[in-house]
Amino acid sequence: MTPLAHGIGGASDLPIPFTYAVVGAAWALTFSFAILAFAWREPRLDPHSPGRALPAGLRACCDSPAVRAVLGGLGVAVLALALAIGVFGDRAQARNPLPGMVYIFLWVGVMVASLLVGPVWKIVSPVRALHRLGCRMAGRDPARGLLPYPGGWGMRPAALGLFSFVWLELASPEPGSVTAVTAWLAGYVVIGLAGLIVFGTVWAERGDPLEVYSSLMARLSPLSRRESGELALRWPLNNLAGAPASAGMVAVTATLLGSTAFDSLSASAGWRDLTLDLAGNSTPSRTLFQTAGLLAVIGIVAAAFTLAARATGGVSGAERAMLPIRLAHSLVPVIAGYVVAHYLSFLVEKGQATLILLADPLGLGWSLPLLGNLEVHYVLSAHPAVLGSIKVAAVLAGHILGVTAAHDRCLRLLPPRHRLTGQLALMLVMVGYTFTGLYLLFDA
Repeated sequence: MTPLAHGIGGASDLPIPFTYAVVGAAWALTFSFAILAFAWREPRLDPHSPGRALPAGLRACCDSPAVRAVLGGLGVAVLALALAIGVFGDRAQARNPLPGMVYIFLWVGVMVASLLVGPVWKIVSPVRALHRLGCRMAGRDPARGLLPYPGGWGMRPAALGLFSFVWLELASPEPGSVTAVTAWLAGYVVIGLAGLIVFGTVWAERGDPLEVYSSLMARLSPLSRRESGELALRWPLNNLAGAPASAGMVAVTATLLGSTAFDSLSASAGWRDLTLDLAGNSTPSRTLFQTAGLLAVIGIVAAAFTLAARATGGVSGAERAMLPIRLAHSLVPVIAGYVVAHYLSFLVEKGQATLILLADPLGLGWSLPLLGNLEVHYVLSAHPAVLGSIKVAAVLAGHILGVTAAHDRCLRLLPPRHRLTGQLALMLVMVGYTFTGLYLLFDA
C-alpha cells in the first residue's frame, strides 16, 4: 500500500471533459453571485439561530459523561496502539498500518466525520483525555493552565502544527516512513499535553492543529449547540457564520487549502519534470525544492485572499486590516469541497487496505477476526463517471457555499454603497481558486 497515492489518478480517470467542467463552473459561480447580489440584499445567516433541538434522549446520550469517557478512552487506546505499531511494528511501509492510520483515518476520516456530525476530534482526542485524567488525579480544573494564553497568538500555533503535518506528507524525503510518522505523532502528543498543562483547554481550541481543523470542518455540520448548550439541528451556513474571527485564521485556512492544491500540483507530470530539472536526484535538493513549492502555494493562496478581502472602500484602515480575518471563514466550504473531491476515493479504498494491515498490526503473523478476511473493493474507481461527477460537484458546491458565506458577511461589514463592489475582488479570487482547483484535479 502507498498511503500518499491520493485519489485515483488524473484526467484519464475522469470521463468529464475538462472544458465542460470549467464552463459549468463559470456559469455556476456567475449565476450564484448574480442571485446573491439581487436576491440576498440583507444579512440572513444567524449564528444564534436556535434550530431544532434533538430529542431529549439522544441529547442525554450524546452529552453523557460516561459516553464521553468511553470515547476518550478509545482515543487513548487507539493512540497507544498506533505508537506501539510505530515502535515495534514492521519497518516496511507496505506492511505497516501506521501511515494509513495517520494519513487516511486521522487526517481525512476524522475531518469527513466532523463535516457530518460535528467536532469529532474534540470528543475523541487522546491528548484531551490524558489531560483530563491528569487534572482529575491532581484535583485541578482542566480549563485552567499555569499561564494565560497569549491573545496575540490566536490560531497561529495550530497553523504551524498543520504546516508540520503537510510538510511531512508532501515535502519530506520519506513521507511514508514509519519512523517519520511515529515521530510526528509522538511530537504532537508531547506538544499537545505541554500546551494543555501550561495554558489549559484554550490551547486545544486554538493551538491543537487537529482540533482546530476538525472544529472548522464541523462548522459545516448540521449539528450544533444552542447558546444554552443543547444539541440542535441547524442550517450549516448559520453554524459557519459563528466561526471565530481569530488571529491566524487566514494562516490556518491558507495552509489547508494551499497544501491540498500543492498535493495535486506535485502529482502532475509538469511538476515532476521541473523538480528533476532543478533539483536533480539529490534528496536534500528535492526536499528543499518541494518545501519551497509548498510554501509558495500556501503563500499565494494567503496573499490573494488577503488582498482581495481588503480591496474595498468605505471602511477605515483598521477595519480594512481586519477584513481578511473576518472573511476567512468563507474558505472553510472551499476546503471541505476539496477534501471530498481530492481524498474521497483515497479514504474509501486505501482505508480498506489499511484495515487489512490492521489484522496483523505488529507483523507477528496474526489474522485478527473480521479483518483478516477483508478484501479491497474499488467501489469508486470502478465507476469513474460517478466519481468524476462527485469530485466536480464537491468543488463547485464548496465554492458556491463559500461565496454565499462571504457575501452575507460583507453585507454586515461593508457600508451600503460598497456592499457589491467591495466583493468583486473576492469573487474573482474565488473564481480563480475554482478554475485552478479543477485544473489540478484533472491534471494531477
